Amino acid sequence: MMTIKCKIFGVVCLMAGLTACTDLDEKVYDRIDASVYYQNEASVKGAVAAIYNQTSSTLAGENFFHLSEYPADQITWRVWNGGQWGWDEAMKTVLSWHNWTSESTIINNAWKGAWTAVGLANLLLNDLEGLDAASLGISQERLEQYVAEVRTLRAWNYYCIFELWGGALPLNTSASSEVPGTADADWNTSCKIIYDFIATELDETVKALAKEDGSHATVNRANQGMNRMLKARLLLNAEVFIGENHYDECEALSKEIINGTYGSYGLDSNYRNLYSIDNVKSPEVIFALAAEDGQGAANAISNVRTMVGMWYGYADYFGQSYDGIGAWNCVCLVPSFDNSGNVLPTGGTDHPVCFLDAPYGDKLGAPYERFDNRDIRKQNYVYDAASKTHGPGMFLKGEVRANFGKGDVLLADADRDGQALVYVDQLGTFLNQGRNLETVMNPRWGETNSGVRLVKYPLYPNDDQGGFKSIDDVQFRLAEAYYNIAECEMRKGNSSEAKNYVDQVRQRYFTSSNRAAALSVPGPGFTNFDMDWMLSEWGKEYLGEGNRRRTDLRRFDKFTQGTWWFWGRATEDGVNLPATRDRKYEWYPLPQSALSVNPGLVQNPNY
Repeated sequence: MMTIKCKIFGVVCLMAGLTACTDLDEKVYDRIDASVYYQNEASVKGAVAAIYNQTSSTLAGENFFHLSEYPADQITWRVWNGGQWGWDEAMKTVLSWHNWTSESTIINNAWKGAWTAVGLANLLLNDLEGLDAASLGISQERLEQYVAEVRTLRAWNYYCIFELWGGALPLNTSASSEVPGTADADWNTSCKIIYDFIATELDETVKALAKEDGSHATVNRANQGMNRMLKARLLLNAEVFIGENHYDECEALSKEIINGTYGSYGLDSNYRNLYSIDNVKSPEVIFALAAEDGQGAANAISNVRTMVGMWYGYADYFGQSYDGIGAWNCVCLVPSFDNSGNVLPTGGTDHPVCFLDAPYGDKLGAPYERFDNRDIRKQNYVYDAASKTHGPGMFLKGEVRANFGKGDVLLADADRDGQALVYVDQLGTFLNQGRNLETVMNPRWGETNSGVRLVKYPLYPNDDQGGFKSIDDVQFRLAEAYYNIAECEMRKGNSSEAKNYVDQVRQRYFTSSNRAAALSVPGPGFTNFDMDWMLSEWGKEYLGEGNRRRTDLRRFDKFTQGTWWFWGRATEDGVNLPATRDRKYEWYPLPQSALSVNPGLVQNPNY
């Protein structure tokens, strides 16, 4: 089976009309007649690769990550001294605050990027429909597979924007320059139209796609397993989208995936294999967006800038830097502790209270402390350059030393410039800059060492196979099918069966000596294996993978109705920070720029 890597961009006919939902005046300049451009399979393959490339740029890039993680309970964009550093014109702070508007920059950027991928797919499908397989030197089956891949990718792009904008979306499948409006003026009807479109596209294309045989040849292409995983995700979230319960269908489909109906897959005993170089060889990976150094690697953004959240001297810890990559020292885990006690010289306080404990008792947030101390992931991230192996940890917490913790203590920058760098699982103005320290503070009042940092996709030396920028970006893996079944069983009241499926995944995070004891308890913050525990397990398994809002909190009705960290506890001049957020923020608003050029679009309710 041929592999379509994102590096195979070619000179695919430069297609315009990619933002047809927002641009009334777009013109097509560089379209080449299909009969002229498509001469053989290579030309088709190059055109299809462009869809993969744009999908990678859109869905694995910054904007969708920002919109899914910062408003949720695990990762935040925090600044220093009320915005003296890292304010970034409040583009990301409004997401952590839940006070965005239709003019928010990231919402606008995500909208534009999403329609680029959909527009490309529409144009390509229009071309492929008129091609003759024999004239291209390929079988009809092969041509149908290419068509099925593009339709599946378009359905995936649609699913991701459906999660953000719901019934405000237009349904655009045409290659023409006609600008469609919202699918239906009635919100619920429009949601059903979009939902049915995605489901139908996936059902009609699955049989034409390749089926993974264990050789890993299809991991970078839309395959049967990826198609079915996306359908299961749609079914799992059907109540959010259309108010219908499809949990039984989701469970049945997820069991088929696990049993090999749509490809040969298995859970990986070493979770590090999922995020490392050659991760496509892991039996658990169903679909990953291909990445290669110098060829548009998505992880250059999603890891260093948005997931690692390093201070600007990150190269001292990891032993290398990357050309064109600058770390963002504003991303960290939501803090697990308040600011009680006496301030320590290195930041933080000596007797903080955990948000899992009284008087808080939060079932959300506090991501680092949600991990059992026996969980191997809770260790600090290290790497052995000699053996080229990673330690099991995926965090940076406490005193930070050069060379993966073996060298001299590193120094902080910005407000703590020249002081020892000590990451604390708290967030506050411990230097009393801009605002006196309060017991609970919102993300506008952090410091350079506030917050634990996440290193899920490891940073290799840049002379090792292109470094971390050559790690493919995993989007669908088998663990999701196990968690689907677990949640569906939990919703039926079968907590023991739910635990059984979760344990089949999480057992790999404990050594043989403490596995049984660790699996016998629900873990920090919980006394029962219940729905709150299930939501937490989703969060731990997919921490930092851009899923928290869209596949977790919304479905459990915790996105605006749940409590964590600063909601209802912190104060901010001129800003309302209630314990329960307004339900209008369940969906994002259509960008004002889109509404101004497309009178057929209907804004989301309450905006």
